[in-house]
Amino acid sequence: MNHVTVVDKRDLEKAEEQLTVVGRAVAEDPLPEPSAEPELEYVPDGGREAWTVVLGSSLALFASAGMINTYGTFQNYYETTLLPSSSSSIISLIGSLQIFFLYFLGTITGRIFDAYGTSVLIPAGTLISVFSLMMVSLAQKDQAYQVILSQGVLFGIGLAMLFNPAIAVLGHWFRRRRALAIGLTTGGSASGGVIFPVILEKLIPAVGFGWAVRIIAFIILGCLTVSCLTIRTRLPLSGRISLRTAVDLGGWKDPRYGLATIAGFLLFYSFFIPYFYIQIYGNFRGVRPGIANYLLAIMNAMTVPSRVLPGFIADRYGTLHVFVPAASICTILVLGLWLPSRNAASIIAFSALYGLFSGAFVSLLPTYIASITPREVYGARLGSVYMVVAVATLVGTPTGGALLKVTDESHFTSLIIFSGVLIGAGTVTLTMAGLVGSPRLRWISERSPFGKKS
Repeated sequence: MNHVTVVDKRDLEKAEEQLTVVGRAVAEDPLPEPSAEPELEYVPDGGREAWTVVLGSSLALFASAGMINTYGTFQNYYETTLLPSSSSSIISLIGSLQIFFLYFLGTITGRIFDAYGTSVLIPAGTLISVFSLMMVSLAQKDQAYQVILSQGVLFGIGLAMLFNPAIAVLGHWFRRRRALAIGLTTGGSASGGVIFPVILEKLIPAVGFGWAVRIIAFIILGCLTVSCLTIRTRLPLSGRISLRTAVDLGGWKDPRYGLATIAGFLLFYSFFIPYFYIQIYGNFRGVRPGIANYLLAIMNAMTVPSRVLPGFIADRYGTLHVFVPAASICTILVLGLWLPSRNAASIIAFSALYGLFSGAFVSLLPTYIASITPREVYGARLGSVYMVVAVATLVGTPTGGALLKVTDESHFTSLIIFSGVLIGAGTVTLTMAGLVGSPRLRWISERSPFGKKS
C-alpha cells in the first residue's frame, strides 16, 4: 500500500509539472491560431494598390472585351464589303467564337492564374491579341477562313488570357466591395465598345480597313502595356497546375447554383444578338447612316453605368434584387420596344435602354455565383458556369444569323421574338433560384410535413 501511495504521489507531481508547463506556454503565447487567421483572410477592400489593380483590369477589358462589344461594326462591314459571299450566320460565327473561347478557356486560365498569377497570362494575352489583329488587317476579300482563324480563334484565345485573370485578381484585393470593383472593371469593356466603333467608322473611309484595324491594335498594345505594369496578385500562389480540379461539379448539389447556371445559359444565348444586329436593323429600317453607324456605340455607352451602378446596389441589397429586375426589363424592351420599332427614334431608344439594363448581366452573374459558393472552390465553380455560358455564346448569334437568312420583315421578326423569349425564360429561371434560396421559403419548407427530416 505504501508503494502504491508513493507511485500515485509521483504521478500527481508529474501531472502538475506538465500542467504548469502548458499553462506557462498558454500565458506566454495565448491562442496563436486566431491571431494568424485574420492575417490570412485580410482583404484591403480599397487603398492605392487595390484601385491601381482595378485601373489595370479596366484597361485590360477595355482593350480586349471592348472589341467583342465592337463586333457589330465588323459584322456590318464584313457583310457589305469584305465577305459579301458569306452568310450572316457564318460571319456572326466569327464574333461568337471570340466569346466562346473567352468563357470556355476560363477553366484553364483560372488554373494557371491560381498557380502563377498574372505574370504569365497578361503579357502572353497581350502578344496574342495584338498579333491576331495584325493578321485580321491582312485578310483578303471573300476569304472567310482567314478572319475566322485570326479574329475568331486566335483573338478569342488572347481574350481568355486577359479577361479571366483581370476579373479573378480582384478577389485578392476586394471582398465587401467586390461587386463594385467588378462593375468598375467590366465598365472598361463597355467603354471600349463605345470608342472602338467610332474609331473604325471614322478610319475605314479615310485610311482603309487594314490600317484602321492596325491603329486599333496599337491602341490596344498601349492599354495592355499599362495593364502588365499595374495588375498584380496579393495572396500566395500554388505554383502548380492541377487540371483535375479545374471544374467542380459539386455545385450542382445546390439548386441555386444549378438554376443560376441554366439561367446564365438562356440569358447569354440571346444576350449578344442585339449587339450584333442592331446596326444592320437600323440600315434595314432606313435610318440615316450618320445615326445607324453609331447605334452600337450608343448601346455600349449606356452599358457603362449599368456595369458600375448595379454592382454598387448589389453590395447593399443583394445580387438577385438587381439581376432579376434588370433581366425582366430587357425582356420587355426586346418584345415591347425593339419588335414594333420602325423609325430612328424608337430604335435609338431601344439601343440606349437595352444597353443600360443588359450590362448588368456580365458583372452580376459571377457576383451571384460568388455569393452562394465557398471561397476555396469559387474559381472552379465559376469556371463550370462559364463552360455552359461558352456553349450558349457559341451557338447564340449564329442561330440568330440562321434566322436572318434574308434581311426582311418576317425574318427580323423571328430573330427578335427568339431573342426576347430566351431572355424571358432566363429571367424566370433566375427568379426560381432566388425563391429556392429565400430564407422564408426554407423556413416554411423545414416546418412543413414534407420538409421535416426523419
